[in-house]
Amino acid sequence: MTQCTPSTAPQPAATITRRRSFTIGLPASSTLFPVTPEGAARLVDRGYRVKMEAGAAKTIHYTDNQYMLAGASVVDRNEALGCDIVILPGRIEYPDIPHMRRGAMLLTLWHPTVADGSVLRQLLERSIITVALDLVRDDRGHTPFADILAEIDGRAAVALASSLLADAVTGKGILLGGIAGTNPCEVTILGSGIAARAAARSAAGLGATVRMFDDDIYSLRDALRELGTSVIGTALQPRGLANALHWADIVITTEMKHPVKLDSDQVADMKRGLIAFDLTPNGGAFPSMQSMDLAQGVAKGPIAMGRVCYTNARNAVPRTTAMALSDTLITMLSELHTREGGVADALKLSPGLQKGVLTFLGHPVHKSVAEAVKMRQVDITLFLHLT
Repeated sequence: MTQCTPSTAPQPAATITRRRSFTIGLPASSTLFPVTPEGAARLVDRGYRVKMEAGAAKTIHYTDNQYMLAGASVVDRNEALGCDIVILPGRIEYPDIPHMRRGAMLLTLWHPTVADGSVLRQLLERSIITVALDLVRDDRGHTPFADILAEIDGRAAVALASSLLADAVTGKGILLGGIAGTNPCEVTILGSGIAARAAARSAAGLGATVRMFDDDIYSLRDALRELGTSVIGTALQPRGLANALHWADIVITTEMKHPVKLDSDQVADMKRGLIAFDLTPNGGAFPSMQSMDLAQGVAKGPIAMGRVCYTNARNAVPRTTAMALSDTLITMLSELHTREGGVADALKLSPGLQKGVLTFLGHPVHKSVAEAVKMRQVDITLFLHLT
């Protein structure tokens, strides 16, 4: 039998490593709500504690009880804002920021956040880690959130335009594709990126005549190779564009390397009853045209003899947007939860996530943010190595 001899040397001891369970807050938003009950259940399965503001999902026609059955807690707005990670794709309001936890992570979208300097300064003062989801990149350099939202915008624009044109009271009462013996509607699309291709594919599928313009010939060539002969692709030049705009029933502008603004003379030459969609990130493609923000709902009015420009097309299909965002968020948050420590430590795992960071623990790490708050931009990788 082996005899144990007492020793004063340090002995190994069994230890238990506990990974911190992050909380995810889902406050109500005036525009998009990003997570479905199924998405909430998957986050709970991955170890997150999900807290949703009461009534926040009514914009996508889900009840609080459906989220509770999925394992989420239904709380008041302040408690949802006080989580480790707050997901708020819409614009965050100034009074909400004091209720956020210092050092928390805010997942939002780039444009509505950067547009307000006072909000940015408050986020910096609270040491909030602000991440613009539409700037986040995956391992292959793609922007999954931005690409998903662009595709939804393109498809939603055509679906809604078709419905508005067919309306016998507020529209023209015409079908987008026409029938035998009648001409189809003409759709003019500016740009050839993801939103433009999605819109062109949907419009061509409904039988419309689709014309696509871009000054990036390589992008245009790729789009036409993907879309086939159902779309007419043309280099962006004044005479051809003017002719297409004159006959168009629907005009859709999308993101381009060199944004195009259509002035009042160009708009005046368009058809009465034209329906336009501005899908550009910053808007303003039709400065002289009456604008309707779909984040505020679809306004039903006498537009048959007018010209109307719609913005925020994705808000017309909020549940589709929520389902698409949920899947991508779960993939990203699953990576975050594999890291021990706080949310700042989790950033070290994902260089693609770092691309979307706007503010980091009191410092502006994005050029546009630094310019908006008149501070010096700092390199986030420096802070990640020091923390």
